[in-house]
Amino acid sequence: QLQVVESGGGFVQPGGSLRLSCKVYRNLIDVTIGWFRQAPGKEREGVSAISGLADNKEYADSVKGRFTISRDDAKKTVYLQMSALKSEDTAVYYCALAPWTKLTLNAPDYDSWGQGTQVTVSS
Repeated sequence: QLQVVESGGGFVQPGGSLRLSCKVYRNLIDVTIGWFRQAPGKEREGVSAISGLADNKEYADSVKGRFTISRDDAKKTVYLQMSALKSEDTAVYYCALAPWTKLTLNAPDYDSWGQGTQVTVSS
């Protein structure tokens, strides 16, 4: 059953910005939404997460100060605003849903995953 769908990936030069969107087919206050990424030959990495309860947020050290996660409850959409992008941010980005409000960047805690959207940062 489809629960999350990502969009917004693309090609951008270093230092540029992109915004990813995750459409969620659940009420956002009941779940935690995470963004993960996987570069070729590397493990899947947790990037950021936002919980429905109290709007708590978490970021990986590698993106703190550059990425911002937010949500629009009316649109049931979670956004990942990415700024000051670097070549090492190049990856397929996935949106995922965990069926509780515990904030986590641990991939096994998530049981619904989107198909992924490619982000390429290159000059």
